Amino acid sequence: MLSPELPIKTERLLLRLYTENDLDDLADIQSRPDVTRYLYWGPRDLTQTRGSLAMKIAASGLSKEGDNLTLAVELPETGKMIGDVQLFWTSEEHRQGEIGYIFHPDHGGHGYATEAAEVILRLAFEGLGLHRVVGRLDGRNTASARVLERLGMRREAHLVQNEMVKGEWTDELVYAMLEDEWRARRTVTTAR
Repeated sequence: MLSPELPIKTERLLLRLYTENDLDDLADIQSRPDVTRYLYWGPRDLTQTRGSLAMKIAASGLSKEGDNLTLAVELPETGKMIGDVQLFWTSEEHRQGEIGYIFHPDHGGHGYATEAAEVILRLAFEGLGLHRVVGRLDGRNTASARVLERLGMRREAHLVQNEMVKGEWTDELVYAMLEDEWRARRTVTTAR
């Protein structure tokens, strides 16, 4: 079970639960074709975004396999929500999870996704006690692959044309990290 003490402050970000006040910022993200290009769903209208927001608000802790924790990522100096990070608890027996993230393109290239996703990995390994965490992405999404690589995750698989997404066959990349790899990475990072 994991119900982290929130909000979580990083060097430049605030990670917190979603609220109803995030609707406009979330709509600005989810309505963009450049954001949804590599996702299973396309741009969302305001009604669809309201439904998505309700699910994100409900994703406030991990009490059982199948749950997910979704944290809004805010720039503290402006109060603007610029994206989110997620942790899915995929198997209790095998102690496995999956991370995900979506950020507004106007805030890309600053390392925000990596900074926020590192918090999610810490929660996965140190908070929930997971053994293995994966990140799955469309093979064309090179920016997302770079985030996972900066986190120290290994590319384990390149599945060729394994899914039909928005009417076209797409490749899927799978990255992973084990608990002992996380600990080794944290030891090196702390020693610097």
